[in-house]
Amino acid sequence: MCGITGIIGKAAVAPLLLEGLKRLEYRGYDSAGVATLVDGGIERRRAEGKLVNLERLIGDEPIAGTTGIGHTRWATHGVPNEQNAHPHATERVALVHNGIIENFQELRDEVVAAGHVLASDTDTEVVAHLITLYLEEGMSPAEATSAALKRLDGAFALAIIFTGEHDLMIGARKGSPLAVGFGEGEMYLGSDALALAPLTKKIMYLEEGDWTVITRAGADVFDADGNAVERPVRETALSGAAIGKGGHRHFMLKEIYEQPQVIGDTLHAFINPATRAITLPDLPFDPAAASKITLIACGTSFYAASVAKYWMEGIAAMPVEVDIASEFRYRGAAMPDGGVALFISQSGETADTLAALRYARSQGQHILSIVNAPESTIARESDAVLPTFAGPEIGVASTKAFTTQLTVLACLTIVMGRARGAIDHEEEARLAEALTEVPSRAAEVLNHDERLRDIAHGVAEASDVLYLGRGSSYPIALEGALKLKEISYIHAEGYAAGEMKHGPIALIDETVPVIVMAPSDALFEKTASNVQEVMARGGRVIFISDAAGVARLDDLASATVALPAVDPFVAPILYAIPVQLLAYHVAVLKGTDIDQPRNLAKSVTVE
Repeated sequence: MCGITGIIGKAAVAPLLLEGLKRLEYRGYDSAGVATLVDGGIERRRAEGKLVNLERLIGDEPIAGTTGIGHTRWATHGVPNEQNAHPHATERVALVHNGIIENFQELRDEVVAAGHVLASDTDTEVVAHLITLYLEEGMSPAEATSAALKRLDGAFALAIIFTGEHDLMIGARKGSPLAVGFGEGEMYLGSDALALAPLTKKIMYLEEGDWTVITRAGADVFDADGNAVERPVRETALSGAAIGKGGHRHFMLKEIYEQPQVIGDTLHAFINPATRAITLPDLPFDPAAASKITLIACGTSFYAASVAKYWMEGIAAMPVEVDIASEFRYRGAAMPDGGVALFISQSGETADTLAALRYARSQGQHILSIVNAPESTIARESDAVLPTFAGPEIGVASTKAFTTQLTVLACLTIVMGRARGAIDHEEEARLAEALTEVPSRAAEVLNHDERLRDIAHGVAEASDVLYLGRGSSYPIALEGALKLKEISYIHAEGYAAGEMKHGPIALIDETVPVIVMAPSDALFEKTASNVQEVMARGGRVIFISDAAGVARLDDLASATVALPAVDPFVAPILYAIPVQLLAYHVAVLKGTDIDQPRNLAKSVTVE
């Protein structure tokens, strides 16, 4: 997900634009640039690679101007290089863009036929030339932008400046987030509130199809039809200090270590500690009457949904379908009248998840969402929101967002089970009690960090790694494999342990570590049997269980990690933490870019 900053300021804005872009590094990018307005027109500095390259360039070739825009680019059309880096410009317009212009080739042919020469391979540059065409016809900047926006197919967030217009910036959004910040005689644009946190706490989010004309005096907002509209200005609680590494080497490690706190914060929002009763915001459906709930998400959030399927079916007696958003949206799935669709997203801006939400809405579903960004598009388009309280998650590989998603899903499961008569008050209190213990048990899991660091040396030498689990531990195996792939670039796969004999066992030899999640639950004996089959074929088993489970296989496994004994209901939340730590330490040994892995972005806002 690319990052946008824009400032109409009082002093030189280039340093502030760079700082804003640094706060957006977590989104992933492969080039960056800034553009400012100067007396002679538009000045640009662009660089391939990390922001340090752009910062060095600006240090060598300073750039003046009190109005400017900045961008971190994730390549879609055109390879990542300086030529394709944003901002793109003509003599009269400079702009930055998140998203994809789907009809760019048609528009490119049009502007080229009009005599314009394009310098990049991107879809974005054509927007600058299209706006310039309209300016050449005598339109004002606002009129030219409005006309151009009507021509664009696709998803976009745009920040635009115009030669000679030092008190003007135009922003627009369609399918990609954009926020306006209000200062004292200054105004700001950003991809999210985090980009603007040190500059202002007064934030206005543009809604789908909105575009805004910004001056030092404020912002006028128009909808897709050009009608003037009002959007609320909100106070955001984010601050620049919220994104420090807190003394840790990487954001990912900091966020792993924050999990006891943020899981506790999330539980505090839903559980009455005195009564052990769980209270949720008013739901858009009656859990007792719902015939089915459809859980939809992408990536790590999909694995949270997969855990919830085991919970909701086993505890709440609720029929559940789980689907990957990018597949669901194209299936044309039949959905029951008055059904419930639950969408899970860390950012609340995931393009496929948002599209699936809109499809479910068209099918008459009640829309519920679990997000870490309560002001996000998915949250705003939901009938009700169950927020996680993870705080800003900067590392691209999700950690604390995942465990807080599981925490919220566990709370929802208990509420549904009680409403449907599947559990009584006593069982509700018991499960809630198990949840309230998770923060302290999570802190105990973190005490195994050194042990997992030692184990990581053997895993880092492998070319292939297998993860196994049964029941609700199976999605944790999938998530463990994903984490290892994401940040260490080692091939890994997660399997249901009972599926080993249906093919994957052929891969087992002494070079393949097999990481097994096996809490002492009703399926432990079956998992232990699968582990012994792996060991019999020379597999190197890393066995993660509680003390009782480890005692069963300690002499046979290559390595063991004994986690605290907990109720099997909450085990998936705790067992996510050691696989996160293991992946992290393997990645450190491999020397990869842990917080910003290659080819990955924090939030996928285009297909």
